[in-house]
Amino acid sequence: MRKIIRTRSPQFLRLAALFLVIVLGLVLRTFGYAADLPFIVVKYDGSALWGAMVYLLVALIAARSRPVAIAVTALFIAISVEMFRLYHTPWLDAFRLTTAGALLLGRVFSLWNMLAYAIGIGAACAFDPARRTALRPRR
Repeated sequence: MRKIIRTRSPQFLRLAALFLVIVLGLVLRTFGYAADLPFIVVKYDGSALWGAMVYLLVALIAARSRPVAIAVTALFIAISVEMFRLYHTPWLDAFRLTTAGALLLGRVFSLWNMLAYAIGIGAACAFDPARRTALRPRR
């Protein structure tokens, strides 16, 4: 049983980080304005957290890939989702008006969001437990 769930394994740490990032993002978007945080902090820190979430999801799926490859894939996905905001249909726009639609797909295209995604993905890659494990010298 101990081999199945190792609390120090990179995958477990990635999963824990994923849940933390999701909770932080939801708290920021839900209570950020009520806490009198500036728009730029709520908007773009939330986007950076969304980018970090994408990185962690890709890292969980492609566990054996290098962190840089994971980061490139996550950036491609994040930019694709942002570009998808330029496509409009009545049913898709109706979904974007829901809370789930706004959190998953967003509502308005923004180049600044892409920069925030890149920053979040870069931060997640820099702190990726698998990256730190790979850089440790072997004994």
